[in-house]
Amino acid sequence: MTKLTAREIVERAPGGWVYLLGALRTRLRTGDFATGLALVNAIGAAAEAADHHPDLDLRYTYLDVTLVSHDIGAVSGRDLRFARTVADLCAEAGVALERGGIAKLEFALDSPEVARVLPFWAAVFGGETSHDEVKNPDLPTLWIQPSGDETARQRWHPDLWVDPSEVSARIDAAIRAGGRLVSDDEAPSFWVLEDPDGNKVCLCTWQDRD
Repeated sequence: MTKLTAREIVERAPGGWVYLLGALRTRLRTGDFATGLALVNAIGAAAEAADHHPDLDLRYTYLDVTLVSHDIGAVSGRDLRFARTVADLCAEAGVALERGGIAKLEFALDSPEVARVLPFWAAVFGGETSHDEVKNPDLPTLWIQPSGDETARQRWHPDLWVDPSEVSARIDAAIRAGGRLVSDDEAPSFWVLEDPDGNKVCLCTWQDRD
């Protein structure tokens, strides 16, 4: 199974899907629980037939679907094919696929000694470590960002992953709300914003990361 690049994924993905944090994602606006449950069953049957199993999160008025090839830890052609299957099932059910507003959150901790603090956070989060990250499927990913040892620094900041089409509107809204754009030096990979108190956040996308 071949890992696809981010650009290959976004160029080949069917409408209604976004690529965030290494996975294809969509939100199915079911409108009620019974419709969502019926779609879960239909997607589950198709997944069994394809021997490829998505992550499904059923809520009262929507169903979130996440696709990634777990054997390679990345999106492959198999995921793109199953994304089309999901789209077909939604068309039959009269359910729309929604990509707007979907986002994923990570936390970054600045530390001059990554290896020293990582085990502590793995213990607290009840997660597993991978290089500089702590992962628990029930929690946002935590990663340790190497930094200097100066004391006057913001030690924590959130990384919010969004589709590139959403960045401009979110930056404009943040500025209208009293924040400011600190840096776009690394755009389109990420932009740094800060609130009126100087607390920073990064808006991140898949772009320029392969």
